[in-house]
Amino acid sequence: MIVLTPFARTRLFPRDQRGNAIQDCTADAFERHLNEHQPLKVLDGYAPFCQLHVHANWTPTRCYAVPITDDNRHRLRSGYEARSSDELPVLVRWFEGVESPAARYIIPILYSREQLAKEGSSIDGDWGVVGCLYTMEPEEIPMAPITMMRNALGVEEGGSDVPLDREAYRRSVAFWESHANWRP
Repeated sequence: MIVLTPFARTRLFPRDQRGNAIQDCTADAFERHLNEHQPLKVLDGYAPFCQLHVHANWTPTRCYAVPITDDNRHRLRSGYEARSSDELPVLVRWFEGVESPAARYIIPILYSREQLAKEGSSIDGDWGVVGCLYTMEPEEIPMAPITMMRNALGVEEGGSDVPLDREAYRRSVAFWESHANWRP
């Protein structure tokens, strides 16, 4: 059984219903869909306790990342933010005033029950959703470099205690140098 973690619930289904979160679907309906529909495929995550389930997008949710072009570069913004009150703020960047197309795929990122317990987040399921990607292709978008760094720092800093993979980090930098998230 797959369940939404509290961390994912607040990030994927925020109270303000922002346009770059999951659209026209409640958290409970999302969780139900994941349990009632087989993924198109399952991708290995960055560690043995992580899986990504690829589903055709059944919502109007928009893509997670937008390519940076000469026409939209002036709309990039940056600031220091924390994902939760327990984490330290890190430098992030995003587009303002740029809207991405509807995603073709929704890819929930799942952690095993054992890993979540190690991180202090027990669940009543086999797998817990910790995040989600919205993409045009049925493939993973590289994890942001700062997320990889945080993961390497350990669970006390909001990570997962997985050592940094230098090659994966370089692929991440290559992708995120030419893409950014967006905000309405």
